[in-house]
Amino acid sequence: MYASDLEVTPAVALAGAVFAASTSAILVRWSTAPSSVAAFYRVLFTTAIVAPVALLWYREEFARLSRRDLGLAVVAGVALAIHFATWFESLNHTSVAASVTIVQSQPIFVALGAGLVLGERISRETVVGITVAIGGAAAMSLGDAGQAPISDATLYGNSLALLGAITVAGYVLAGRSIRQRVSLFPYVTVVYTACALTLFVLVGTQGHAYVAYPAREWLLFLGMAIGPGVFGHTVINWVLKHLESVVVSVAWLGEPVGATLLALVLLEEVPDTVTVVGGVVVLTGIYVTTIERERRRPID
Repeated sequence: MYASDLEVTPAVALAGAVFAASTSAILVRWSTAPSSVAAFYRVLFTTAIVAPVALLWYREEFARLSRRDLGLAVVAGVALAIHFATWFESLNHTSVAASVTIVQSQPIFVALGAGLVLGERISRETVVGITVAIGGAAAMSLGDAGQAPISDATLYGNSLALLGAITVAGYVLAGRSIRQRVSLFPYVTVVYTACALTLFVLVGTQGHAYVAYPAREWLLFLGMAIGPGVFGHTVINWVLKHLESVVVSVAWLGEPVGATLLALVLLEEVPDTVTVVGGVVVLTGIYVTTIERERRRPID
């Protein structure tokens, strides 16, 4: 295998993972279960898929996990659960446009955290790429009809979406740090277990039923686990060992682009001109960020 093949693999994997994550919105739209229940079973089933691999082939590495790495992985799982919970709940209080725009601001927090915590250098060109991508995501959101009026409820929903952006940034940063030392399957098993337990408690506190759902819902939960869970988040966690957290975070902004295309085909939701232009801008921002990273990569 040539070195160039090794270099292109993480980028291709990241593109596939972002597309897989894009299916989440479609599956959630098809589901009639409460959002916290759907999130819980998505993570639970994903854990059930990856845990046997970790226990069979990485048992010794589990035993060698330091308390620090184990603790950080648990924190990452809790952060992921809070992200799911706050973002989904924000949609009950503010407009889709406001919620998506605010939650897609996560590259800003990743960039700040990467510089302060991980010591990753953020160039001027990378900042430009982040700004362009976030601007495109905002344009896509503004293409959604029906803005909610400014009220206490709207401000509360916007605050929840902001917390969702911050927590998913923490999840990405923790993954970037731990994945330099810990293999993929032990890491995601701990993260997903912590996330599932947190969501389990949330479902109970919200008073939702755990099992009273038709077969169609269970199939959708399984689809969420296999698509956005295994081929989405799990592959993204693999990529975090090979690409900077900022690059991964900005590429994640491609998710609404993929979701829009899938909605066009599967839900017959035709995007307006603003949404289409916003998607092009998002992809441009991702391209600028990725090209800048490749330009700064040292030649072996």
